[in-house]
Amino acid sequence: MLNRVRRSRAGFSRRSLLGGAAALGGVTLLPGCATAQTRRIGPNDRVNVAAIGAGGKGADDMAQLTGENIVAIADADYGRVDRSLRDRDGNVRPERDALKAAYDKAERFDDYRRMFDVRSDIDAVLIATPDHHHALAARMAMERGLHVYVQKPLTYTVAESRVLADLAAANPGLVTQMGNQGHSSDDGRRVVELIRGGAIGKVTDVHVWTNRPVWPQGVAKPDAQPAPDSIDWDLWLGPANVDWGYHPDYAHFNWRGWVPFGTGALGDMGAHLIDFPVWALEPGLPTRVETRHTLWGGDDDPWDAERPEVLTSYPLASTTHYEFANAPGGPLAMTWYDGGLMPPTPHNLPADVVMNPEGGVMFVGEDGLLLHETYGLNPVVVGEAAQARAATIAQSLPRIEGGRRGHEMNWIRAIRGQEEISCPFDVGAPLNETMLLGVVAMHAERPIEYDGAAGRITNLDAANALLGREYRPGWEL
Repeated sequence: MLNRVRRSRAGFSRRSLLGGAAALGGVTLLPGCATAQTRRIGPNDRVNVAAIGAGGKGADDMAQLTGENIVAIADADYGRVDRSLRDRDGNVRPERDALKAAYDKAERFDDYRRMFDVRSDIDAVLIATPDHHHALAARMAMERGLHVYVQKPLTYTVAESRVLADLAAANPGLVTQMGNQGHSSDDGRRVVELIRGGAIGKVTDVHVWTNRPVWPQGVAKPDAQPAPDSIDWDLWLGPANVDWGYHPDYAHFNWRGWVPFGTGALGDMGAHLIDFPVWALEPGLPTRVETRHTLWGGDDDPWDAERPEVLTSYPLASTTHYEFANAPGGPLAMTWYDGGLMPPTPHNLPADVVMNPEGGVMFVGEDGLLLHETYGLNPVVVGEAAQARAATIAQSLPRIEGGRRGHEMNWIRAIRGQEEISCPFDVGAPLNETMLLGVVAMHAERPIEYDGAAGRITNLDAANALLGREYRPGWEL
């Protein structure tokens, strides 16, 4: 069966893992070479920013940065970029006036690789592409001495996450940020303070859930259609080593549910939810992970080794069970639920406390419960004694100016030396690795035991191929 696992996973191979593993031991950069190229930016300077993926979420992010110099944008579909600035009637949305003006002045590129070759005045790059481009774009930027903001998930694979973490560690002058805005929220930071302060006692279990996916999953690959004139489909595919023609169910937004391009619900929302248990409890990397799920999307049995392409979209719903045997407070269990699945309601949950079906986290402590919604919002402590303890716990974490909506400008202020960065890669990469190990376990179809120090699965050697991927020629990491 292991051979069939290996052969049926299009885009993952033993060879690709070995390439990724070599990178884990140290990125091929001279120490400090990137920081030597980085322009010194003072508190009163405007930052020269470029965007890779300027429509959709990229437009949302860049709209926060119009006070800086937006000097270049790169996107494979400028029709999508333009639609991101307008309402349904085709008029520029008032809140996007400044962004449109900035985009009109910026130099436009289809291929971000060419942008890096042509523009030497960029200080910082915001990356909001589909997941499969994240690591390549970020690495190219960092190797050129550029500060980077990368939307969640940080990378498409575990191996890529470690490459970016190594690059950041080798170049401490670069300011890095993962785009999980809840890490900057006041409520989310209060959650961490309450858990660390002992409001609910020792935490033994955590439950995390989301209503995602809200895009197609568990479905077969549709027939290709002619691509609109506005999109360069070959560039959009980029590193994805598949020969898939265009279909609107891939681009845009819906790419999250398709195996070659996205990481499913866990990759999409884990950074907004798993963030807080990982941050508050610091359990280290998981030691055992198992994912149970509904059927993969495809035309046939996903284990058919003669037709690996049938594994096309992620299952519609799944649960992932994490064990952290090395957590400093003792063994910790965490369960992820998506597709609208949720944990059972605790017996002691008051009737007026609602587990938000859109998403949330429940910490189970020896002396109470703590629940919060997505992004760490609206924390509720359950239990009179726990509430009394919570009231005495002082603020210990700095607050970010603008909170959740100040996450992008926090990156800019950190580049200027004005504020501590909220979620740098040394924080984001282990969180990202934890999330993606759930996706790896989904592909493996059985529990995986993980040695975080070595970055290897110890009980299922063939599954180590799932930590990396193959790249399309010309798009190698």
